[in-house]
Amino acid sequence: MRAPLDENTLAELLPGSWTVAATNFPMWLRGDRSQPRFSYEVVSREPLVLSDDVSWIDTASGQEKHLLGTDTLRHEEFVWRGKGMLRFASSHWTVAGATDDATVAAIRFSKSAVTPAGIDIIVREGVFQPELRALIARATELFGLSPEDFGSLTWLR
Repeated sequence: MRAPLDENTLAELLPGSWTVAATNFPMWLRGDRSQPRFSYEVVSREPLVLSDDVSWIDTASGQEKHLLGTDTLRHEEFVWRGKGMLRFASSHWTVAGATDDATVAAIRFSKSAVTPAGIDIIVREGVFQPELRALIARATELFGLSPEDFGSLTWLR
């Protein structure tokens, strides 16, 4: 596995909107949510704090839903805290790896009280990656993935 990305690299990499291209996270695989997207904004750099908006389409209603939170970098991992009614909920995640051009990244989520551990491969919104699966397969170490991790992914696009 590669070394964790530093605070400055993460502050440059994450802001903007990303689509989930591959996942093993049940939240995206149950069939009741489609088109998952993550949007990040830097709130502060020291410590690194991001605001995030996780959105998806509810397949039953066709409506876009949002899960808002704040991510604080602590000891090489982000601690997510929900906003509003979810302010007591938390989870931990890391950027396991990313391309040098900051268009593709792997996010690894730790098991929490309400969710299992999981992996999302995210692509910067508006970027077309025609050979994404092959890119990830050829460079699993770059993305902090084992062959088993890669094999566990379901490709959404």
